[in-house]
Amino acid sequence: MPPAADRLPHEKGFHVSWDQIHRDSRALAWRLDGDGPDDGAWRAVVAITRGGMAPAMIVARELGIRTVDTISVKSYDHQAQTEASVLKSPDAQMMGDGTGILVVDDLVDSGKTLELVRRLYPKAHFATVYAKPKGRPQVDTFITEVSQDTWIFFPWDMALQYVEPYRGRD
Repeated sequence: MPPAADRLPHEKGFHVSWDQIHRDSRALAWRLDGDGPDDGAWRAVVAITRGGMAPAMIVARELGIRTVDTISVKSYDHQAQTEASVLKSPDAQMMGDGTGILVVDDLVDSGKTLELVRRLYPKAHFATVYAKPKGRPQVDTFITEVSQDTWIFFPWDMALQYVEPYRGRD
């Protein structure tokens, strides 16, 4: 078995199924229910694309929020992290300083994406389904923490195929 430093990211993988992301996103909604600034209500949900779209849809449905928008932030190029930049912003009038807005993403990794969005909308509430330690300070609410060196495989990025056992072949 190769030492941990020689292991590829996918060899310490956390595979998330559609069922699991649905359950965890519903759990996120339940945790956020009643925590908005308007008598517990949220004005809108903003998904960070693309990973935040499925969790945001589920959260919006569970909480009865009809106003949903997106912010598109690019922070990866072919699985290598780059400087975060906004490609598409949500409606400016709706956003204001972020008060009453629930910003949802699938995962906070280094925190660079959320740090950028937080600078734009400092009063928004930031929620992710999964969090890694480096990015956790950027998140107000999350469901599951994983180690920094864990690579999360989301169902929208996967196809079924054979995988070698974690410890390799006999």
